[in-house]
Amino acid sequence: MTDKLPQLRASDADRERVAEILRDALAEGRLAMEEFEERLDAAYQARTYGELAPLTADLPAASGDSAAGGWPAAAGVPDRWSDRIGGTATSRGAFSMWSGFLRKGRWTAPRTFTAVTFQGGGKVDLREAQFEAPEITVRCVAVMGGVDVVVPPGVRVQITGFGLMGDFDRTEDGTGDAGAPLVKVTGFALWGGVGTKRKESKAERLRLKAERAERQRQESLDEKPRKELG
Repeated sequence: MTDKLPQLRASDADRERVAEILRDALAEGRLAMEEFEERLDAAYQARTYGELAPLTADLPAASGDSAAGGWPAAAGVPDRWSDRIGGTATSRGAFSMWSGFLRKGRWTAPRTFTAVTFQGGGKVDLREAQFEAPEITVRCVAVMGGVDVVVPPGVRVQITGFGLMGDFDRTEDGTGDAGAPLVKVTGFALWGGVGTKRKESKAERLRLKAERAERQRQESLDEKPRKELG
């Protein structure tokens, strides 16, 4: 990193990278809405790397490369999914009989998670989970009961399970974004059901709220010159 780097002109892509880090920080509760809005405004008004760097210097996404010091173009900021892949599994299975189980929140899903329920229910919630590998399998066995698998928007889903006098929902089979982790849902349901659904986490809802606020801000700025000309 040279002394001249802070004076280099920032591009639109550089400003957008910083905006993405700020949105993630808001969703994770690291920034309050007021501070987020202040930093976001400063990011879009910044002309150089030197003006952008302080906006993310105290946020984890900007600290992956200490030599880069948080510079948006050189720090190798992870994309939406890569920072959620890796780590040691914190749970590898769950079982319920005449009761229920729930795996949710911040946990690391293993390469294979086995969910078994007999005359009960269970939920495997991956919305805030880390993934031990880019591809994981959720093996479900539901006998006179049900298992729900909840995935965040974008994650790819492949469903290969089957139902015998029961239901194995395939609505989400084959859906998802290129480059996202793959969740394979397999197993069987006997007089029961296994369902897979997409649902936004609280963090994702905050993220979307921030994006809507940003779009409204941009629309307002675009509208102002037209009014002045009119």
